[in-house]
Amino acid sequence: MGPKITVKGLRLWYGEKLALDDISIDIPEKAVTAIIGPSGCGKSTLIKCLNRMNDLIKECKVEGEVYLDGKNIYDKSADVIDLRRKVGMVFQRATPFPFSIADNVSYGCRMAGLRDRKNIDAIVERSLKKAALYEELKGRLNESAMNLSGGQQQRLCIARAIAMEPEIILMDEPCSALDPIATKKIEDLIKEIRKEYTVVIVTHSMQQAARISDFTAFMFMGKMVEFNKTVKIFEKPDKEETERYVTGKFG
Repeated sequence: MGPKITVKGLRLWYGEKLALDDISIDIPEKAVTAIIGPSGCGKSTLIKCLNRMNDLIKECKVEGEVYLDGKNIYDKSADVIDLRRKVGMVFQRATPFPFSIADNVSYGCRMAGLRDRKNIDAIVERSLKKAALYEELKGRLNESAMNLSGGQQQRLCIARAIAMEPEIILMDEPCSALDPIATKKIEDLIKEIRKEYTVVIVTHSMQQAARISDFTAFMFMGKMVEFNKTVKIFEKPDKEETERYVTGKFG
């Protein structure tokens, strides 16, 4: 099976500052790829390039190529709206809308023009089940999402992404604001959904990367230092910088 995403020679500037320097990586399909590295090394910037979220940032300039299923998403003919439907995103802090639980999940579908109530209800149920939330919330779907715990809100955001039937789910430190019990639920969910989706997760926790990912990329100062199977990165990395980072000698 070939890569789902291929990044070639990617460079990104914020104004005069070079934030990503010649990044190349093949991200496998239906697997979890973790991106690790010290704060400020470009991890979050990189995943925002995969659905062109960086387009929304003023003075941001991108060079290089990012291929999704063999098509360059930075080509002038690329449909950015369609790209963001295929590539969902879950942020560091849960971002529920001040609506009901059901309306949060169905928001994207309704914005895309879906009006049939039966279809919407089916999408809500299916998405909540995939996010391991339905049994907890099935009697509360008309309650405000703002009443949920932090961990439930984060899983709700994952359900909202799943509702759009993406092919890829990007996660930017999705557990950093959660307690250990909620973190375990998110990690268990990630392990489950990789059967259907390509997952790319930025994490500040090397232990989390080791627990849940199939592949790991180590970044440092805007560069891709090493990318390989997670077991290899943590047990026998090729680069000295990687070995020093994963053993806690710096970072």
